[in-house]
Amino acid sequence: MDVLLIGSGGREHALAWKLRQSPELGRLFAAPGNPGIAEVADLVDLDPADHAAVVRFCRDRAIALVVVGAEVPLVAGLADALREAGLAVFGPSAAAARLEGSKGFTKDLCARMGIPTARYRRFSDAGEAKAHVAAEGAPIVVKADGLAAGKGVTVAASVEEAQRAVDDCFSGGETGVEVVIEECMTGPEASLFCLCDGDTALAFGTAEDHKRAYDGDRGPNTGGMGAYSPSGLMTPEVTERAMREIVRPTLAGMRELGAPFRGVLYAGLMLTAEGPKLIEYNVRFGDPEAQVLMMRLESDLLPILLTAATGSLVGVEPRWSDDPAVTVVLAAQGYPGTVTKGTRIGTLPEGGEGEIVFHAGTAMRDGVLVANGGRVLNATARDADVKGAIARAYGLVDRIDWPEGFCRRDIAHRAAG
Repeated sequence: MDVLLIGSGGREHALAWKLRQSPELGRLFAAPGNPGIAEVADLVDLDPADHAAVVRFCRDRAIALVVVGAEVPLVAGLADALREAGLAVFGPSAAAARLEGSKGFTKDLCARMGIPTARYRRFSDAGEAKAHVAAEGAPIVVKADGLAAGKGVTVAASVEEAQRAVDDCFSGGETGVEVVIEECMTGPEASLFCLCDGDTALAFGTAEDHKRAYDGDRGPNTGGMGAYSPSGLMTPEVTERAMREIVRPTLAGMRELGAPFRGVLYAGLMLTAEGPKLIEYNVRFGDPEAQVLMMRLESDLLPILLTAATGSLVGVEPRWSDDPAVTVVLAAQGYPGTVTKGTRIGTLPEGGEGEIVFHAGTAMRDGVLVANGGRVLNATARDADVKGAIARAYGLVDRIDWPEGFCRRDIAHRAAG
């Protein structure tokens, strides 16, 4: 069967790499893709925001499945346009994608369904939000309501920092801006991924990531500087509790709202003394978590995604390697702030079995591979233990010829002990 993959980042390269291994795959197309994805797929000049053009392409090419990698097209309703045209698509409707597109929507759903999460309030007025911060004190969490590429959250250690974060959220002058202000939960964090068919949720791997830009969890929040899988914190008992108390009630609540969720539901969890609590949802695979999940997945990804998109996941049992995987993000200097694009990337290591460098923010300019974003490359490796996977991932990093890049040197340190 022929497949169209929507996206251009490291997550999409990992998905394309795994889909290419399927014996059921015919041609794999990607829009817009990147130079790494071009090694395993045919890139097509399609704008994911042009829903009509995407639908025409899929009809003309008899595409059997569309896999939407990123959140922006999902929140914008690309999956709706494809389904209305009778096409199979892996990804939620715009109504269901509100679980990521609006933090306030998700918090209200949690309150209605009794899902454990942080206490919160929603504000559309900066003055009221700042008064609430002053009354509550710090530490406290300020979240921009909409999409923010993983960076719209401030865990403020002081009232002043929280109030600056509120001002930042309202500084654009747009109408309809909201912030969500939450109590600051404490405990380790982990990620749980679930494939959903609208009724059934299938646990689909765990991971832990590193959000801060610099070693020792210092510096600003980023979209993620590295990750490892599986999470040692997510024991079978913790995973089942999270499924029972958080994920399944979410699916039930979305069905009650007339917006059944099909796709991947990515639950960011805080493992508190009272048990797992929801931090937030994403409605797509994590980036860079997808890289380590795809490295560990032994099952054929394609029929699983097709089943989630068109059928029932009851009875589906993915097979996973017991070996842990680690990915290290190489980012452009200045990330997560302003970065310089266009710096030349030289030799990339081929990698052995269980090793690969995924492309994230890269492009070809006059036949030369260049950096084209903040997070640029993902050195990813699997091994029999975490220390071995770390060593192999950093071995890849050290063989990459890109002096302008930087990375954290402590990815997966918690798991290594």
